[in-house]
Amino acid sequence: MTTRTTTAVRTLAIAGTLLASVMATSARAQPSGPLSVPPPGLAATAQIPMLKDVGLDQKPNAQIPLDTPFVDQNGRDVKIGDYFGKRPVVLQLAYFDCPLLCTQVVNGLEGSLEALTMKPGSDYDVVVLSFNPGDTPAMAAAKRDIYLRRHARAAGVEAGVHFLTGRQESIDAIASAIGFKYAYDKAIDQYAHPALVTVLTPDGRVSRYLFGIEFAPIDMRLALVEASDRKIGSVVDAVLLYCYHYDPETGSYGFAILSIVRLAGALTVAGLGAFIFVTLRRERRQHSAVKPTATGIR
Repeated sequence: MTTRTTTAVRTLAIAGTLLASVMATSARAQPSGPLSVPPPGLAATAQIPMLKDVGLDQKPNAQIPLDTPFVDQNGRDVKIGDYFGKRPVVLQLAYFDCPLLCTQVVNGLEGSLEALTMKPGSDYDVVVLSFNPGDTPAMAAAKRDIYLRRHARAAGVEAGVHFLTGRQESIDAIASAIGFKYAYDKAIDQYAHPALVTVLTPDGRVSRYLFGIEFAPIDMRLALVEASDRKIGSVVDAVLLYCYHYDPETGSYGFAILSIVRLAGALTVAGLGAFIFVTLRRERRQHSAVKPTATGIR
């Protein structure tokens, strides 16, 4: 065997050894069975079990129990009916150490009312009721002070703003009456609850729900006017209520197209009538002015 042949044989032997080694390593690296895949998580559309008990059951015209006892921000024993009888009431259920949603809704409520010419204490009252029985009057007073500092209106506003705490049975009585459903999450020591305010009539009946964390001033104004049985507001508000209708699905007021068409038609007819009246009157005047002149010529 020549030297060249010997070298070729050795090279093939080395290559074979390397290939066998690679194949053995690859074989050891292959799993003996199918890969273990973790089970899939919950679908994005799946409802969290706790949240099935959170929401709002709308109860229009429902009467709240006015004799339900609470404690106000000054530590005085009161009944929720103390804030009814004269004016509509804007009621918000919240809790005072809420880190997120409640504070946003309270701020949104204040911002909406700030934009109105109506004033708390004379045109309506604001009642913020904690649904956490562990909240104290001191916490209510601190939260109310923040609210009043933000609500930079004329003197006397504080007389119409009330922050209340109470026992669980009192809280449940009001929450059940307006259809407000919430749940406590022990894992994070917080409450899950809907974001809304309820506008009630002076005698304590549910008039309107406004949803969200911010409320359009026009929605708030129209809700207050309706809740007062139109005893507050102006002629403009009456026209707006004719042109806007409350939608219980969205908790807001929207254009009522048919009403607007009717109003436009009525204005058109009134305009034509006025035009005809003015035209006929002008013709009579002209005729009266021409007749004496014609008689004098004769």
